[in-house]
Amino acid sequence: MTDLIQEIKSLSEKYFEEILETRRHIHAHPELSFQENDTADFIEKKLNEFGIKDTRRIADTGVTFCLNGKGEGKTIALRADIDALPIHEANDIDYKSQNEGVMHACGHDVHTANLLGAAKILSGLTDHFSGTIKFIFQPAEEKSPGGASILIKEGILKNPAPQRILGQHVMPLIPEGKVGFRKGKYMASADEVYLTVKGKGGHAAMPETFVDPIAISSQIIVALQQVVSRMANPKIPSVLSFGKIAGGNVNNVIPNEVKIDGTFRTFNEEWRKQALQKIRDISNSIATSMGGSCDVHIAPGYPFLVNDEDYTTKNIEAAKAYMGAENVVELDLWMAAEDFAFYTHEVPGCFYRLGTRNEEKGIVSGVHTPTFNIDENALKVGMGLMAYLAINELNN
Repeated sequence: MTDLIQEIKSLSEKYFEEILETRRHIHAHPELSFQENDTADFIEKKLNEFGIKDTRRIADTGVTFCLNGKGEGKTIALRADIDALPIHEANDIDYKSQNEGVMHACGHDVHTANLLGAAKILSGLTDHFSGTIKFIFQPAEEKSPGGASILIKEGILKNPAPQRILGQHVMPLIPEGKVGFRKGKYMASADEVYLTVKGKGGHAAMPETFVDPIAISSQIIVALQQVVSRMANPKIPSVLSFGKIAGGNVNNVIPNEVKIDGTFRTFNEEWRKQALQKIRDISNSIATSMGGSCDVHIAPGYPFLVNDEDYTTKNIEAAKAYMGAENVVELDLWMAAEDFAFYTHEVPGCFYRLGTRNEEKGIVSGVHTPTFNIDENALKVGMGLMAYLAINELNN
């Protein structure tokens, strides 16, 4: 495979400037989840320029197509997400977001550009593999219920059905030129927790006349910490955090209700269900015991993401062959969530990280921040490695 590696690396260098400009165009024109109409049009336009005409839409703004090799074989899927975040960009760059309040702050512009680059590379190497590569440009990773769940319902994992699925995500903690993998469970499930604590408002100087939802809320928040600290199996990583409390307007008026928003994350589906029920039970019982009530709404989020052991091991070895063992690192568990997880519960999958950090250039900001950016040399690794991993799987 040494000659193939060199050929893919050569093509990555050859196409680098075009894919760089592709990434910058997407970065400058971000669109929110389920609104990626121009992005989908642009993806199809670029694919047509590459000679790929048989694309089709899925879930309105998703784009998919298949690339067939020299003969029959298995099918592998390659996925990139295409949506942006409601963040105002603070970077001073030529390709800064032109859509006010919307930014590719999680690197989906990079993912999309890399998959387009991989498509261009692979479209010229169809005589190097047998089987089929299904390309998935997926909308709405950032917004529940997740574009992946919708695409699955609409049949993205059928006709043809992939036996493996591969996904790539930027990682600003890893230097450019390196990639990271983790076998087994990697990213957490994530559910949104919304509590509405109801009492009876009144003048703060007359406590005998009101039922204080603020006091009830404080007791609920403190008590719910025991879901993780005293009710969870310590061998199962879990996080329950509340990021928003809203209630009242002035210091001496007790409101009628308080709203509390939070998130619960873990790595075990059975415990996930139990914990969410405990959140409901504790919130209701405390509110009732203090004379109020609590409406609990839990918006189901993404499941935990699990990388297939055998498939990921194979990809680690292939990545070492492609870029050197010293440039392939092992990842820790990550409590963030990603809707690629839906695919991994249907098909053996591998979700790996692309290093984008460059401290000398000052490129160190994390994802979901107004100053997130990448060392764009990562595009060479991004498109080339994905192309190689696809061929390696189909040929083995």
